[in-house]
Amino acid sequence: MAKIISGKELSARLKAEMAAQVAAFPEKYGRVPHLAVILVGDDPASVSYVTGKAKASVEVGIRNTTIRRPETITETELLELIAGLNADPEVDGILVQLPLPKHIDTDRVIAAIDRSKDVDGFHPLNVAALWQKQPCTLPCTPKGILRMLWAAGVELEGRQAVVVGRSNIVGLPVSKLLLDANATVTMAHSRTSDLGAVTRQADILVVAVGRSKFIKGDMVREGAVVIDVGVNRDPETGRLCGDVDFAVVEPKASVITPVPGGVGPMTICCLMENTIECFLNRHEADAALKK
Repeated sequence: MAKIISGKELSARLKAEMAAQVAAFPEKYGRVPHLAVILVGDDPASVSYVTGKAKASVEVGIRNTTIRRPETITETELLELIAGLNADPEVDGILVQLPLPKHIDTDRVIAAIDRSKDVDGFHPLNVAALWQKQPCTLPCTPKGILRMLWAAGVELEGRQAVVVGRSNIVGLPVSKLLLDANATVTMAHSRTSDLGAVTRQADILVVAVGRSKFIKGDMVREGAVVIDVGVNRDPETGRLCGDVDFAVVEPKASVITPVPGGVGPMTICCLMENTIECFLNRHEADAALKK
C-alpha cells in the first residue's frame, strides 16, 4: 500500500506555524499582512477557490479583502483597480483569480501587478527570476508540491522525475524546481508519443494535464512517487477526481497524493506563505531605504 500524503493535514500544520508567526507582527510591524483578491464574474469554481483563500487567511491571521467585479468589467477598469492596489501601502499581496473573461488580456493583467505584491508568482519578472535562480516569489502549486515531497521524505537528488503537463502555472515551474533539487527531469504531455513508455521511467511522476483518470496503472512503475495535480469531475460518478486513476495506481505507488485533499490545500497554504513573504520583503525594503 502506498503512503498517502495528506495535503490537508500538512497544510493545517504549516498554517498553525504561520499563525503563530503572524500573531507577533502587530507589535513588531504595526499590522498584519494584507492580501487583496480580485474576483471577476461568478464562476462557481472561482468563487469556491476565493472562499477557500479567505478562510485560510482567517486561520493564519492575515487580513483578506475580496474585491468582486462583474464579468462585464472592461480591461481598462480592471487595470485601474490593480494600479490602485499597487499604490496602496497597506496592501502586501494582490491576486487576480483566473480564468478571466475572454475580452480581457490575462497576460497584460498579470504583468500589471506590482512584482513585489505578486503572491501567485506569475509576473514575468518572477518567472524570469525562477529560471535564472534569482530570488523570487514561487508559484503556489509547484511550491506546495515540493513541500509535500520533502515532508514525505522523498529523495529528489539523482532521481528520474517525469512531469506530464506543460502549463506556465504548474508543469513548467515544477520542472524547474525539481531540476534545482538535482532531479533529472523529463517533460511530457498529452501528445507525447507512447506516453506510457515515458511515465514508466519515472521515480517521481507529477501529473497536471486536466484529464480525468488520464494516468492508468500500466503507465506507472512499481514503487513510483505519484503527485496528482488534477481536479476533475468523474464523468461516471460526478465526484471529484484527479488526473491519475487512483484506484489502480495506488497499489503500485510507494507514495501518492489523493484528490481531493492532496495538492489543493497545499496550494492555498503556500499562497498564505507567499503573502507573508511579500509583507516581510516590503518591510525590509522600506527599512533599507530609511538607512
